[in-house]
Amino acid sequence: MNLHYRTLKKEEYEQFNNKLERNDALDVLKWAYNEFGDNLVYSCSFGAEGMVLIDLISKVKKDATIVFLDTDFHFKETYELIDKVKKRYPTLNIHLAKPEKTPQEQAELHGERLWEREPDMCCNIRKMVPLERELSRYNAWISGLRREQSPTRANTQFVNQDHRFQSIKICPLIHWTEEEVWMYINLHQLDYNELHDKNYPSIGCEYCTKPVAKGEDPRSGRWANKEKTECGLHVFQHGSGI
Repeated sequence: MNLHYRTLKKEEYEQFNNKLERNDALDVLKWAYNEFGDNLVYSCSFGAEGMVLIDLISKVKKDATIVFLDTDFHFKETYELIDKVKKRYPTLNIHLAKPEKTPQEQAELHGERLWEREPDMCCNIRKMVPLERELSRYNAWISGLRREQSPTRANTQFVNQDHRFQSIKICPLIHWTEEEVWMYINLHQLDYNELHDKNYPSIGCEYCTKPVAKGEDPRSGRWANKEKTECGLHVFQHGSGI
């Protein structure tokens, strides 16, 4: 449990990933909690991958800490899902992390509907800064990234050096397909966001998420009609995966 971003070398990340190469997601989580214990947090958006990871995590560490970035702009369906998850897994520590500024304070400072004019600034205020604050309390964090989600995520490893947050990023689901995610959800009868049944494969804030037409990129509904495809939580660098 002494592993820390600042002390690990590139070769050590390679060694970890070579060691875990043939392991499944549950084994990766067991390894991660064995190494980091209470210094490991799961940053969860409560998407489909999140439902899988929460269920797997509950089998490994029943009192694990899960952080949700509550931007104040999420769909009501997302908040309803969080309430269901809290009831199903009462021993998990689910924490809703808020931005320092309320929506009203943000509007007074930067103008109304900042997400339309400067979405990067809005994401920074309501997601990046709060997550940076939360992750500073831990040595490592878990993410539900999958390689097939987008070209920028194709090189993600199980264990990643996260330069953006000066942390170690664990991604247990990198080899899972979307079909496998939903097979797990259906097999274990897990709750999930009802918006998934209304053509929302990737769900973020209400103002910046649109339904996706059949055959379109699953993430095309995020920041629709803008070049932006990531909120900034996942900074990808060549050769490192993250």
